[in-house]
Amino acid sequence: MVALLLIGIFLVFICLGIPISMSIGSATVVAFLAGRHTEFLYVIPQQMVDGVDNFALLAVPFFILAGNLMNVSGLTDKLFNFATTLVGHCRGGLAQVNVLSSMVFAGISGAAVADAAGLGVIEIKAMTERGYSRRFSAAITAASSIIGPIIPPSIPLVIYAYLAETSVARMFLAGVIPGILIAILLIATNYIFSFRLHFPRTERASLRIMLRSAVDGIVGLMAPAVVLVGILGGVVTATEAGVLASTYAVLVGIVYGGLNPKKLWSALYDTVIMTSVIMFIISFSTAMGWLFAFEQIPQMMAEIFLSLTTNKFVFLALLLAFLLIIGCVLEGLPAMIILLPLLLPLADQYGIDRIQLGLVVVTAFSVGILTPPMGIVLYIMAEVAQISFEEIVLGVLPYLAPLFLVLCLITFFPQVSIFLPTLLLGNGGP
Repeated sequence: MVALLLIGIFLVFICLGIPISMSIGSATVVAFLAGRHTEFLYVIPQQMVDGVDNFALLAVPFFILAGNLMNVSGLTDKLFNFATTLVGHCRGGLAQVNVLSSMVFAGISGAAVADAAGLGVIEIKAMTERGYSRRFSAAITAASSIIGPIIPPSIPLVIYAYLAETSVARMFLAGVIPGILIAILLIATNYIFSFRLHFPRTERASLRIMLRSAVDGIVGLMAPAVVLVGILGGVVTATEAGVLASTYAVLVGIVYGGLNPKKLWSALYDTVIMTSVIMFIISFSTAMGWLFAFEQIPQMMAEIFLSLTTNKFVFLALLLAFLLIIGCVLEGLPAMIILLPLLLPLADQYGIDRIQLGLVVVTAFSVGILTPPMGIVLYIMAEVAQISFEEIVLGVLPYLAPLFLVLCLITFFPQVSIFLPTLLLGNGGP
């Protein structure tokens, strides 16, 4: 009863337009009072502090900062130019450049919104100037941005690893194959569209221009390499890798002259705002999770699902449908933080690897940012491209098919996500 009341109040607050963090906190307090747990009200601030008092979570602001620094220092332009010299001359080349640029920038920012906002302006401007429609340019930019939360380093994967008590290194490795698969399928879709829509070609870059852009582009490509090699080599933890990435971004910005005090302040300000929102949500969600555990909601849900089916694949199909529906109405990160206390015990009951579950959850909610009515990236792209929300939704629809295909592969074929972590780190460890 208390759980239904909590979820009901939370959904009502969301519908009223109250911010996610305030909705979670208010619903939790009301549920405590309604459940006559007034003697346990001290647990709320206690759980809020405990929820964010973790060294691993320090990785989040540093990875956000690294992405913001790369954005303001102009490295996104260099990455885009480098990708353009490589494949820009192919049919529909700039559409392929869009995907490749997102893939590279994903290894720096770790967030879809940063990818869409950072690269979006550059990509849409370049594509429309060369004859691509605004709707198509915005659609492929939105679709390719979801590689950000999947290719390491990834902010959602760091938070999932903390909540699920799994290795950040394993989660990062688990995201490599799914992220590459998404990029390949998006490129294949672009190739098909290039014949149907007669996309323009750009002039092949000279060897001199290609080498010059390669030198600039490699500087950006080194950022994710530094992070992954540092973590997998045991040189740094995930948190220290975030610090390393931020330091690298500052040095690159200074050397290339794109970073000045004003831009540095802008990057720091945006980082503080974004980090504060994330930590606030985590803190309130921890208190909500405590109430769920106290009321034994995970055990009740496990009994309900086990009474419906004991087949793991049927459960995974139901879970996938549930996550996609939730992703349409809730932002991915808050939804993941709220639902994981319920989903993790269920997954354990069905013998689902927590690494695989993490990729399923993060990818499903990443697809959610491309689906109305929430679809935050859709709103960003509509604003950047100066088109209506309806237009961007219609443009994105064809790209949902390859994304759903990858999501199904991750869901029903666990080796897609756990093969690389097992190969490089073995079976031991969380």
